[in-house]
Parts: sequence; C-alpha cells; structure tokens
Amino acid sequence: MTVNKVSVLNVNIDAVTMMQAVEMVEGFFQSSDKTRLVATANAEMVMMANEDNELNDILADADLVVADGAGVVWAARHQGDMMPERVAGFDLVQELLKKSAEKKYKVFFLGAGIGVAEQAKAKAEMKYRGVNIVGIRDGYFKPDDEENIIAIINALKPDLLLVALGVPRQEKWIKKNLEKLNVKVAIGVGGTFDVMAGNVKRAPLWMQKANLEWSYRLFLQPQRIFRMMAIPKFMLKVMLGKKD
Repeated sequence: MTVNKVSVLNVNIDAVTMMQAVEMVEGFFQSSDKTRLVATANAEMVMMANEDNELNDILADADLVVADGAGVVWAARHQGDMMPERVAGFDLVQELLKKSAEKKYKVFFLGAGIGVAEQAKAKAEMKYRGVNIVGIRDGYFKPDDEENIIAIINALKPDLLLVALGVPRQEKWIKKNLEKLNVKVAIGVGGTFDVMAGNVKRAPLWMQKANLEWSYRLFLQPQRIFRMMAIPKFMLKVMLGKKD
C-alpha cells in the first residue's frame, strides 16, 4: 500500500484511515523480515519530538505513524494537507484485538501498573471472544530485568507487542530492543491498558467526535494540566508556520 506522509512540525505522519492502518499492520504480520515499529502521534508527542532528537529519529524511522489526536489532524489540514481522519491509538488496539479474535494473531501486553495488564487482558477476553493474548508483564522493571523479559516475549513469538510505558519511554524501549525482539509488530500504547481495565474512563462518544476528549481527560485528571499545555503551544507553532 502506498501511503502519503504529511509533515507536522517536522514529524512525518502517515495519512491513513483506521481501516488502512489495520490493513497495514496485518500486512506487517505476514512479513518476517524484521520487527515493525508503529507509533501513535498526538500533539504532545510531536512537541516532544521537536525537543528530543532521539524521539524525532525514532518517529522518522518508524514503519507507521498514525495521527492519534485531533490536534495532529487539524494541523495537517491547516497546512492544506490531506489527513483523512484521526486514528486513535486506543481504537487501533481494539481493532487489532478484534482481528486477533478472528485470525488468532498472538498478542503480548507489556507495561502499566501492577495488575493493570491482567485486568486489561481479562476485559479483552470478555469483549473479544477468542482473542489470543499469550502473555503479560507489568511496566515496573529494571534494566537488569529486560533480558529475561525479552526472552519470555521471544519464546511466545507474538505477532503484536503492545508496550504501555508512556511517551517517550515506550518508543525508546522498543527502538533500543528492536533487533532483539522476535515479534512482528511493536506499538507504544500509552494509557491504553488503564482504559481497558476500567481504571481510567474514556470521554463519551459525542466528545470524541467533537474533538473534546482532551478536555474530558483534563477534567478527570487535573494533574495533567502541565502536559496539556503542549496543545496550545502546538497550535500556536503550527499557525505561525514554525517548523524548526
């Protein structure tokens, strides 16, 4: 599949729909040449990448970068570029779990707090009958634990590794271990397991469609105010046309 890339503040985003993103990931599952890295870029991540060269390089080398955030979609369209829709990371994960239930793709959950991945797995197994989640591991580990964790993942040979360590730690962890991992696709999924487990509520559908999900998250987690400050800075930078 040929995909157009749109540069948003020097970060290349793939202009794909949800259906196309799922199709691309499934295509990666059929390839055994290397582990593919998929990133879900919202305004916060783009702003981080403008200040973090390592993260910027990771996104530049990623096999797929989707527009996970209304801000990124708005920025692309503001520039006059075509960005078909938001491809939220949480929703992408749910679509891939549905595919796992249908086609038995093997999935591994890595990250989040103690017990969260277990809860997320249980909820997924209730929602998607037949989903093939072959292993879980929380995100509380030390560098010395990584060799054993990777060995466990590799022994299970998952098609899909979901890494919930927060941005940019999850992207950097995947990139650092890309050549060691025996998986088809690895995706950094942020707080997805917490939402799946029911520990964090997602905005009502009408707020998602109105691009107000960020305000709902801020209402539930006011401590995110400092992180959310990246959004107006992002919008101002886009409007001023500053791409350096």
